[in-house]
Amino acid sequence: MKVECLNSSSIKTRNKIKQAFVELINEKKQLNKITIKELAKKADITRSTFYTHYDNLYQVVEEYKLQTIELLCNEDLILTSKQDILNYFDNIFECLKKNNDTYKQLLTADDSLLFLFKLKDIASIKIYNALKNNNIEYLDLTISFLMNGILMEIIKYYRNESNYNLDDLLINIKKWFNKLLN
Repeated sequence: MKVECLNSSSIKTRNKIKQAFVELINEKKQLNKITIKELAKKADITRSTFYTHYDNLYQVVEEYKLQTIELLCNEDLILTSKQDILNYFDNIFECLKKNNDTYKQLLTADDSLLFLFKLKDIASIKIYNALKNNNIEYLDLTISFLMNGILMEIIKYYRNESNYNLDDLLINIKKWFNKLLN
């Protein structure tokens, strides 16, 4: 990113750019159909202002992904119980639902699979750390099966290959979690 010091004006401008990007990606359905010119117009900024903050559209996408990772990594959020983990799943799915159309566009490309795997790894570590003192046999393997299954179902959902919506997935994830870890 070009702007090193993020003052309140820079943060507001980046938020305007990201909001305009989300609106355009939801309208156009493909990143390659969005131009910097129309993004700048929708954000009510000049093209040069865009280029002051980003080199290209892909940096906007990467920043959006990083924000999602930060949400899931939240260092202040420490999971200590099974209920904390179930609430964590609620928060993840609330975020997915809130940004459903945007994620559908951003996560269907194959290059986004690495992003999804990173999110899965972050969540797996948080869950493992919350349960590691509970003497659960094969805990790491159980979490691996669970999280890989969740990841594949989310990928299928965003690629329109699933028969289930996000609410159905969340309900069943909680059931699987309780069965596997009891």
